[in-house]
Amino acid sequence: MAKIVVLGAGISGHTASTILKKKLGKKHEVVVIAPNTYYHWIPSNIWVGVGRMTVDQIRFRLDKRYKKAGIIFKQAKAVSIHPEGDSEIGKGFVTVEYTGQDRVGETEKVDYDFLINATGPKLNFAGTEGLGPDKFTESVCTYGHAAQAWEKLQGCIQKMENGEKQKILIGVGHPMSTCQGAAFEYILNVAFEIKKRKLSHMAEIKWITNEFELGDFGMGGAYIKRGGYITQTRTLAESFFRERNISWIKRAGVKKIEEGKVHYESLDGSMGEETFDFAMLIPSFTGPGIKAFAKDGSDMTDTLFAPNGFMKVDADYTPKPFEQWSADDWPSTYQNPSYENIFAAGIAFAPPHAISKPMTSPSGTKIFPAPPRTGMPSGVTGKVVAQNVADWIKTGKPQLKHKASMSKMGAACIVSAGYGMMNGAAATMTVFPIVQDWKKYPEYGRDISYTIGEAGLAGHWLKWFMHYMFLHKAKGYPFWWLLPE
Repeated sequence: MAKIVVLGAGISGHTASTILKKKLGKKHEVVVIAPNTYYHWIPSNIWVGVGRMTVDQIRFRLDKRYKKAGIIFKQAKAVSIHPEGDSEIGKGFVTVEYTGQDRVGETEKVDYDFLINATGPKLNFAGTEGLGPDKFTESVCTYGHAAQAWEKLQGCIQKMENGEKQKILIGVGHPMSTCQGAAFEYILNVAFEIKKRKLSHMAEIKWITNEFELGDFGMGGAYIKRGGYITQTRTLAESFFRERNISWIKRAGVKKIEEGKVHYESLDGSMGEETFDFAMLIPSFTGPGIKAFAKDGSDMTDTLFAPNGFMKVDADYTPKPFEQWSADDWPSTYQNPSYENIFAAGIAFAPPHAISKPMTSPSGTKIFPAPPRTGMPSGVTGKVVAQNVADWIKTGKPQLKHKASMSKMGAACIVSAGYGMMNGAAATMTVFPIVQDWKKYPEYGRDISYTIGEAGLAGHWLKWFMHYMFLHKAKGYPFWWLLPE
């Protein structure tokens, strides 16, 4: 009997564990270690943040789902990885600390034959002074944060209804934040809700971003086929903002936040300030801070993890100038190069470099987006890792025939621009591949036949349908395995 331990129960980890159990059945043991009680569909946090969905509409309990599937669930956080074991355990194990199941604070050593790290990111609010829901800004990175953001936003709406103008600032809160897409969705939904209440004249809405141009989204922007012609995501993003009277600050690295005020450095080296009554700013992401130790107890965290805390995989981490970046730098199997039975999927893997071109201010501040790995890429990488591990266990051979490089993988994204079954809107966009391959596609970096975008009411219907479709899949309802990642 093989024992597979999966760290994390988000999109990537949940995908990996459920596929593994389906493929391996009762003959092998699948253990999920995650600190949270609930699985939640993260893309719908946006709608919680504007009051269009409740928290309970986007989450469900993990213990019930895993019990039904025959998966062992430990509500705990991983503290350290010991890939060589120690003097007591002769195989790899993970030290965990329980956060639930009436065992809070207890520690345990959980051994494994295969380990899949799908922990996702640590929300690095501490990386920017004054950032975060317990400081001066809101977030939509968790359902709890999104619910709080809606509560605060309602206060602003009430003030507008009472004749008091409000300044709303939305974007990213660190010079190297990623997840611009989530913030972009949120600002469009906030503008939609304000307009629906006929309060647009009482609101000044502004976007602040570390992108060199709008529509970069951490993937260097894209050329897309839209309405029969080719345009840039920059044009798409700017048109969305102009139509809604949203102004913007680009090439900005937020350095400090005080009550009602953001301090930022521009790429040209100048310093700026922006006031606000309500702000939702996405933090930077780091790894969760898991340590690694050799059999003799010596610290080997640097062997398993990159300096940012994400796990090293089969990528080319050789430092290179931007001009030498290649599509071949990106991993395809997500196997750790030092320990073949350890994998990392989703946000947990360390990318070889950014996708967007690095930019640095005269003072040395790096101001550009980190590479996104959320949503569809997380699900696909989780699936590929699970398939390879399952095949390895069944055949006894590490074939690793399933591959999913982000430079060979396409992705679909639906950007909500307002919730409403008759007056909602969304932009539907596909890119192929996610990471540009300028050798294969010298004109646009991507295959323009599969890199397309359209906006309208149908996009909202599709995003609304996908909310329920992916929850159906995550809950393990009939034929869940037939649904795409």
